[in-house]
Amino acid sequence: MAQEPDILKPPTEAPAAEKPLPAAKGSLVIIGGGLRGDNADVWQKIVNLAGGKGARIAVFPAASGTPERAAEIIIGYLKKYGADAFAVPVAVRLAGSDYRKAADDAALAEKIRKSGGVYFAGGDQSRITKALVREDGTRTAALEAVWDLYRRGGVVAGTSAGAAIMSSTMFHNPRAILPMLRNGITDGQEIAPGLGFIGDDVFVDQHLLVRGRFARMIPAMLTKNYKLGLGIDEDSALVINAQREVEVIGYSGGLLIDTSQAVWDKSRPDFNVSNVRISYLDRGDRFNIITQSFTPAPDKAGGRIEAGRTALRGPVYSNDILGNYAVVQLMERLIDSDQEEAIGVASGNPRSTTPEVGFEFRFSKTPESVGYISGIAEAYSVLNIRLDIRPIDIPRPLYKYR
Repeated sequence: MAQEPDILKPPTEAPAAEKPLPAAKGSLVIIGGGLRGDNADVWQKIVNLAGGKGARIAVFPAASGTPERAAEIIIGYLKKYGADAFAVPVAVRLAGSDYRKAADDAALAEKIRKSGGVYFAGGDQSRITKALVREDGTRTAALEAVWDLYRRGGVVAGTSAGAAIMSSTMFHNPRAILPMLRNGITDGQEIAPGLGFIGDDVFVDQHLLVRGRFARMIPAMLTKNYKLGLGIDEDSALVINAQREVEVIGYSGGLLIDTSQAVWDKSRPDFNVSNVRISYLDRGDRFNIITQSFTPAPDKAGGRIEAGRTALRGPVYSNDILGNYAVVQLMERLIDSDQEEAIGVASGNPRSTTPEVGFEFRFSKTPESVGYISGIAEAYSVLNIRLDIRPIDIPRPLYKYR
């Protein structure tokens, strides 16, 4: 018997049947950066969604500081997996080219439009918007061609910077995470308009788990009033179809952040928030943006962690919650332990001589918290953990030699 999917939160809007589907008929492949050439799951998915063997895929190297080299590498991988890929010569850093003129070239736009997919390279996402959006905010012919392809049923893929542009708001020139938490986020500085392929209701970020970027997603989402955020890790991808069903593929997974019930006290000088809901979606997991329903990967289908299970015992904490995969490791230990909450701390240089403001990240189980464990590997999916963030005073120096 098929397992019923978990609902991550009770629906507060009209039922899915009453909602119009997005205008686009195509798919998105949102890659968290660091995509390896041997990651067949991701590369082959892009080629298949573009039409399979021989599919035409337009490669945009606009974000790269070395666009010729970036395009050459990406085209090589796409051809390896069966595509007929070509470079789009629209890039701020492309030598001997006027990117503004190229972006409005009618013949080039038609070539893009007739393709089965596009691929946006990594680098600096502001270079993509600079190259493809006119100074008055309107779309160039090349960008309109991408939208036409997407509406018709083609695939729009992007890695790193190419993933950041997928939402209508993207990080533009962000500071490090701790300064953003201490000093806030300013629209037009740390964040700016993206290209919005995923829609106006979902925020996207990338390089997520290796760089602890979930912590910067939350203030950005609250600043722009996003209720739902999807962050994807390196060498992994979110595949989203026209019905807004999300599948996680690749090496690891990503985080789903829900701020619909969050409380943010803007009167306080440092960032603080309570009742954010955070979930870890592992590879093979599926999530429906419209219905808010979750279906575990096949290897986890019978691995729901029952309430009261205490495989692990003792306090769950992290001294560096922004460290490499620290947030996922903490959530996995919490959902499979006898503890009801876990603590993570974020702070700066422990050898500093002056006290500083750090942050406590408190993760708590709720009645809606659910965990799944794989039957073939020590791999978890974790849903609906409550997260509260508040500033704390960090004494300095943090330690002394004995």
